[in-house]
Amino acid sequence: MTRPNDIEFTNVTKRFGDVVAVDNVSLSVERGAFFSFLGPSGCGKTTSLRMIAGFDQPTEGDVKLSGQSVVGVPPYKRPVNMVFQHYALFPHFNVGDNIGYGLRQRTPQPAKADIDRQVSEMLELVRLSGYENRRIWELSGGQQQRVALARALINHPTVLLLDEPLAALDRKLRREMQIELQTLQREVGITFILVTHDQEEALSMSDTICIMHDGQIVQTGSPTALYDDPVNRYVADFVGKSNFFEGKVVEADDHGAHIETASGRAFAGRNPRNAISLKNGSSAVLAVRPEIIFIASPKTGAPSNADVEAPAVIRNRIFLGEQTEYLVEAEGLGEVLVRAPKHAETQTGGFNPGDQVLIGWQSAAALALEDA
Repeated sequence: MTRPNDIEFTNVTKRFGDVVAVDNVSLSVERGAFFSFLGPSGCGKTTSLRMIAGFDQPTEGDVKLSGQSVVGVPPYKRPVNMVFQHYALFPHFNVGDNIGYGLRQRTPQPAKADIDRQVSEMLELVRLSGYENRRIWELSGGQQQRVALARALINHPTVLLLDEPLAALDRKLRREMQIELQTLQREVGITFILVTHDQEEALSMSDTICIMHDGQIVQTGSPTALYDDPVNRYVADFVGKSNFFEGKVVEADDHGAHIETASGRAFAGRNPRNAISLKNGSSAVLAVRPEIIFIASPKTGAPSNADVEAPAVIRNRIFLGEQTEYLVEAEGLGEVLVRAPKHAETQTGGFNPGDQVLIGWQSAAALALEDA
């Protein structure tokens, strides 16, 4: 059964003078989803979030929350709350007063006992029970972020907006808070809208990701769909890492294409789902993820299922713990990034800069993409 939409954009455009920040965008977000806007600075993601919040109004088009148009409705009359990048907590309030602030602004104001009860429930939800009398400066960055979340959730919004809320945290804490946010979203069951330029953050937390560029939506889908079936080079480059081999299409059908590179060698790749079918003679790229490329000693030889193989020289090696990343110079391919899992390294003993190796892949794992 399809869930109703909490958010709908219909042909939404936002201009700031001559600058078009959001350009004729239409989208919908199902109730209870964890939805992310992903893209580089200036792509329109934050402006889209601000139009949901009511801080900006669309120049054209309609924005709906729970089926009702909110164009012209001020932020304080919308069923949304926002968590900002730097949390915007009140330093002169303790934790409990920060969380209960929204309840105290209501008319009529709830009884103090009711406010205290709801604050305690929120503290338990964000795993900060017993912290109500702490001062903000006595908390870690992760604890401050949870206070900001509790302050937003206590008002029971229909939609919670998250404006790069993890950007100020270090890598380890950011990963911990990604898990916390996922868990919290499942527990409260409301719609979360995240704005981020961090692909790992979006991929790890979201049900659906909307990738934007120059104010427009390039592709919307699940993290798996965007990673495995990017519609063009821009998406493949933004979501994860890829090796790109540019060339011309010399043979194409509905399933894939053969792309001839400058070296004169042609490589086959499949068409991603929902991507534009390539035409003979058009410019295109073959995208190959570094983790699907094998790397082997010339003595061992290529795997029996390899469709492509090339001799190469190791230029650089980076140990990443669970995997090793190699930059190689491959004959007819140029520089290629390869990622070898730890178990494979255990079997081969690994390689070092200057070593002669073989690399390659299966054609079914490569993508033939529009060079956009």
